[in-house]
Amino acid sequence: MSSSSGQSGNRLVKKAFFALVSNGVRAAPLWDSKKQCFVGMLTITDFINILHRYYKSPLVQIYELEEHKIETWRELYLQDSFKPLVSISPNASLYDAVSSLLRNKIHRLPVIDPLTGNTLYILTHKRILKFLKLFISEMPRPSFLSKTVEELNIGTFKNIAMVRKDTPVYTALGIFVEQRVSALPVVDEKGRVVDIYSKFDVINLAAEKTYNNLDVTVTKALQHRSQYFEGVLTCHIHDTLEAIINRLVEAEVHRLVVVDEQEVVKGIVSLSDILQALVLTNKEECKYSFY
Repeated sequence: MSSSSGQSGNRLVKKAFFALVSNGVRAAPLWDSKKQCFVGMLTITDFINILHRYYKSPLVQIYELEEHKIETWRELYLQDSFKPLVSISPNASLYDAVSSLLRNKIHRLPVIDPLTGNTLYILTHKRILKFLKLFISEMPRPSFLSKTVEELNIGTFKNIAMVRKDTPVYTALGIFVEQRVSALPVVDEKGRVVDIYSKFDVINLAAEKTYNNLDVTVTKALQHRSQYFEGVLTCHIHDTLEAIINRLVEAEVHRLVVVDEQEVVKGIVSLSDILQALVLTNKEECKYSFY
């Protein structure tokens, strides 16, 4: 990937997010023309942070989104929390890649050529799990694949971040920012899951140019979702790890909502939870596969 393939720090924030939407991607490397290197990633999380930080009301235009350059936004937002770009060499092991993703709590890991400085490709949880599923099928079957989510203690089952059907989008954005979660089950008055509002759904606000009214409910915002949405994908606490992996990979989703027999939300199992268990927690049993 050449420098022109990434986003430039001189580009307006608004145009950069429209570029993500038009290309159907969730993130892009940021190229610093002064330093002549990639310095970070522009992601949907940045879009959410801008909206949540500067939104006032439907009557007030978000100047910081309309007029700021990416460079200005990064200087303002990251002044106290700037972290260098986390990347990896193409010669690094898959185990190192997974470790870096989980340790740094990131969802995308650029693979950068140490000689040219170009981004060759971007590793994600989804791509890695898809590869591991194919790879494991050719190796002796690890015993822990037959254990249940409950037995392996995989996932989040306490203080689950959720929203109601009438929750305003702005409130949902605040939960994304403060609790650092990537999706929120939408539940009815009995706690039963009826939908899911993810960070990726927020980019529809840019696609539809409706980000100046964040007082609308998540239900209304989700009406703009792609027609290809398959619904909320769920699982049960007694499902095996193998069944969970198969469902995640086949559906190409980032998480499953754990529900009981009445469809009441009990937890979330994410791709990062699976990779943590598959590669790091069980590394002694799997080390011949991933190093």
